[in-house]
Amino acid sequence: MRKRKKLLFAVLTCLMIFACGAITVFAADGGKEYVPKMYSSFWALVPPIVAIGLALITKEVYSSLFVGIAIGGIFWSNFHFEKAVLHIFEDGIVGVLTDSYNMGILVFLVILGIMVCMMNNAGGSAAFGRWASIHIKTRVGAQLATIVLGILIFIDDYFNCLTVGSVMRPITDKHNVSRAKLAYLIDATAAPVCIIAPISSWAAAVTGFVKGEDGFSIFMRAIPYNYYALLTILAMVLIVALKIDYGPMKLHEDNAVKGDIYTTPDRPYANAENEIVEEKGKVIDLVFPILVLIIFCICGMLYTGGFFSGTGFVKAFSASDASVGLMLGSFFALVVTVVFYALRKVLKFRESMECVPEGFKAMVPAILILTFAWTLKAMTDSLGAAEYVANVMQSAAGGLLNFLPAIIFLVGCFLAFATGTSWGTFGILIPIVVAVFQGTNETMMIISISACMAGAVCGDHCSPISDTTIMASAGAQCNHVNHVTTQLPYAATVAVVSCITYVIAGFVQNALICLPIGMVLLVAALLLMKKRTESHS
Repeated sequence: MRKRKKLLFAVLTCLMIFACGAITVFAADGGKEYVPKMYSSFWALVPPIVAIGLALITKEVYSSLFVGIAIGGIFWSNFHFEKAVLHIFEDGIVGVLTDSYNMGILVFLVILGIMVCMMNNAGGSAAFGRWASIHIKTRVGAQLATIVLGILIFIDDYFNCLTVGSVMRPITDKHNVSRAKLAYLIDATAAPVCIIAPISSWAAAVTGFVKGEDGFSIFMRAIPYNYYALLTILAMVLIVALKIDYGPMKLHEDNAVKGDIYTTPDRPYANAENEIVEEKGKVIDLVFPILVLIIFCICGMLYTGGFFSGTGFVKAFSASDASVGLMLGSFFALVVTVVFYALRKVLKFRESMECVPEGFKAMVPAILILTFAWTLKAMTDSLGAAEYVANVMQSAAGGLLNFLPAIIFLVGCFLAFATGTSWGTFGILIPIVVAVFQGTNETMMIISISACMAGAVCGDHCSPISDTTIMASAGAQCNHVNHVTTQLPYAATVAVVSCITYVIAGFVQNALICLPIGMVLLVAALLLMKKRTESHS
């Protein structure tokens, strides 16, 4: 612990000396558009790499993210102190918090926090727990139920993470499933499920990036080639059913069986555990608000796509704005839920309103990490990370045609891991893929677009600064760094198998052959890991 603190202190001290010693250097020419000297170079990816590295070393995410942000600001300003500070706060923190899309997501999170608090106080969660205790009798059953619920809630990854977490957390706690394992199951049924669901905010995002083609048709045809998403779902089921635990997750699961579901001394969301349990609550007090939330969120997304103005269902979903749709949907679901509880006499109006600040407080850790993660992305964007990766991709597209799906998958993994955004990765890579293959080899274009989506989801799944990873930690009420470190070996196993499968797909170009090969490789890899873990225990 002392070494970690010394390392963090040394990095911060060096940054301050470095910045203050260069206050008057490299002033910008006011007459021209400002371009930093490190623009569109490998240095653009250094800030997120440093932030991720520090987070994994120090186990402290807030300061690690801010160090990455500070490095990005210093690089952008060409080591000019005043410019760096203004860029970090004005263009970074204030910029991301005044962005309408980001603010819509934050409002959505707060409303979800309020609804979860209301469901707990109304006794809905406790009633569901009593029902589940009769029908779910084992640790394996509790984990499989989490997977099934996660797959069913496929509309949006944020919605998935927080809803599945709030519903299943009391049940997995009762069956001594570690919070780290719950966070993994939530995370692995969020983005990987959304990216293969035709009616989801992710499908809408992907179709918007495929210019000059039928985006929705391409998305549908790409699903059988989305190996990381499909194999992740298979891996989850095998890991739970065959009781395969390895890496740091094994320690968490072994401790959970003994009664310690956290393992580490940190107990996040401790205040949220003091929940009021009302015996008068029934399962309907949990199920009804969730169903209303799903229906209103779908309606909200369709509304933003123009469905109620005459646009077709598929086109409306493709053109929808997830941020606005989820915000509006969740707000009206909240209103209906308040009325529903008042009519049921399980929560008075005043008691529902008392949940507003409590729900907000429960979401503060996630909101803070999200704000820092968005700011870090703003720093990498201002340094031209997207342009740098695009140039690398285009230069690699020439002589390695059959290996291109695997290369795209790896580039997508790295970019999404470094920036914490899968949607941003889609936006960078998909147009390049379309430009390379358009009008020449349609099958390879479909495979490569799938590889881009799979790589983006893989990197997003592993990254400590990904909003989905942050939401999974919040939903499971798990220490964020614990979630990241325990999930990495599982995600890496699937990523390696997926990459091999994309190499095969580049030559075979047939989903019916490649997917079964990938599934066999994954089963073999997991059984090998189980055997190795058992031999060392």
